[in-house]
Amino acid sequence: MTLSEIRERAIAPALALLPARMSSREAEIMLLAITQQEDPEQRRRQWPTGPARGLLQFEQGGGVRGVLNHPSSRDHARRVCAARGVAPEPAAVWAALERDDVLAFAFGRLLLWTDPKSLPGEHDAAGGWDLYLRTWRPGKPHPGRWPARYAAAVREVMR
Repeated sequence: MTLSEIRERAIAPALALLPARMSSREAEIMLLAITQQEDPEQRRRQWPTGPARGLLQFEQGGGVRGVLNHPSSRDHARRVCAARGVAPEPAAVWAALERDDVLAFAFGRLLLWTDPKSLPGEHDAAGGWDLYLRTWRPGKPHPGRWPARYAAAVREVMR
């Protein structure tokens, strides 16, 4: 999918499942930049045999469990799970992420929501990188790839 298709088919429906205050250009920029960073080939499974699933590459015991249990996201996560027909349990959500992009982006937005700092603006790729590191905690970060991916996300959202 193109970035436009991701926004239309996955991010917009995901944000519609969440409170309006969670929808913003900044949130969309971060979600698009992260999916490009985490799963640029859109395999929805960490290649070749890793533990992460979905376009945002959530691990069952990491991001999935975190979103389901964090005080600022757990109630929203349960509502999202109900809307998507998924049991609000780490194993069930993790398995569903591979085939449900809306669920993946809803959980992605909720993970960003757990961070106490404000979302970075369109001109703050460094702040976006810092937020990505704090929330996704990538095992093998690739900082050299981030600026172009953040810029592509900004172009898509701001056009």
